Amino acid sequence: MSTPHNSLTAIWHLEAAKVIGAVARILRDVGEAEDCAQDALVAAMETWGRDGMPDNPGAWLMTAAKRRALDLLRHRRMAAGKAEEIGRELDFHHAVAGDDRARWVDDGLDDEVGDDLLRLIFTACHPVLAPEARSALTLRVMGGLTTEEIARAYLKTESAIAQRIVRAKRSLAAARVPFEVPRGVELHQRLASVLEVIYLIFNEGYAATAGDDWMRPALSEEALRLGRVLAGLMPRESEVLGLLALMEIQASRFAARLTPAGEPVLLKDQDRSRWDPLLIRRGLDALARAEALPGPLGPYALQAAIAACHTRAASLEATDWARIAALYDALAQVAPSPVVTLNRAVAVAMAFGPAAGLEIVDTLRDEAGLKDYHLLPAVRGDLLARLERMEEARAEFERAARLARNARERALLLERAGRSEEA
Repeated sequence: MSTPHNSLTAIWHLEAAKVIGAVARILRDVGEAEDCAQDALVAAMETWGRDGMPDNPGAWLMTAAKRRALDLLRHRRMAAGKAEEIGRELDFHHAVAGDDRARWVDDGLDDEVGDDLLRLIFTACHPVLAPEARSALTLRVMGGLTTEEIARAYLKTESAIAQRIVRAKRSLAAARVPFEVPRGVELHQRLASVLEVIYLIFNEGYAATAGDDWMRPALSEEALRLGRVLAGLMPRESEVLGLLALMEIQASRFAARLTPAGEPVLLKDQDRSRWDPLLIRRGLDALARAEALPGPLGPYALQAAIAACHTRAASLEATDWARIAALYDALAQVAPSPVVTLNRAVAVAMAFGPAAGLEIVDTLRDEAGLKDYHLLPAVRGDLLARLERMEEARAEFERAARLARNARERALLLERAGRSEEA
């Protein structure tokens, strides 16, 4: 009998995080846990190809990886004779006995499987790693993606991604990052890093920073899956629900954001009937749960509220732009940045006219953080065009095109520059 490669890949994609998390609890090392899990995957390819797929493939992979971990611990005990390793072996037997437990208490931290996944997320997204290393490692251990898949998603070579992942594992080991979920104040500090990584992955899929494709939906779908996992594990964290709501609502527009030829479709030109109603409903539900929790809304929940304004409007003109501008004001209070100010300028322009928006944009022209940000001249060009200052608008669109790294976006900006010249 033979096991189709696609079936094994799909199973691994679903089971990887649980397997790596459980083994990392035993070994206290994410890198070694991932190695054991990969050994189990290789064994599955050989054994299932010969004997056929087992009735419970996830349990088979879990057992194989834990046995590999036990072999590793025994080898260490023989080499070093450390009592700590003997204790970990006992933990192993306890873990095997507890594989089938799935109790849910409070926020999931007392659930063995849930706790393992939380530990894995918080370890892979540790601030000791650079953001790009956190993203690559998270996709590897939480998403079960191969080095080739991650490299293709980020338009990098396999060797570059492989080195990034190896360095990330070594950095975690060198820093002796504990495989645990932080508590109290530290939990909320570290949670910001976790949410940042998931949102970075989503955004790279939603609007690719470079390459020939404007979108890479597979990345956004992976981030959305991670967000759903995290929201299930931490259902009373407002910002977790806020990020999930934001991603669900943004993802609902995917089908309307591209022409059949793969060209970008801006929000004002999108066919809103193509927005996914199921994702919208899920997003609004997550936002409602975030808003029902005590305390003020955080940055992700506020951005989700902004996205919800677009979703609830039948058209661009029917959008409550004044409310969106007010939400951006609130966002600027809790997470001030030049990009937030730029987005607020767009909302102000829609609510109160392009001149009001341009006045805000012009305060950002000398902002160092936006020096190479193509959307600053793009927004300025749009507002100038609406004010019928076409020559200035053309120059801004051309400048934005020079700064844009994405081929599709660059073409769109050059097209807009051409239209401004003709007007």
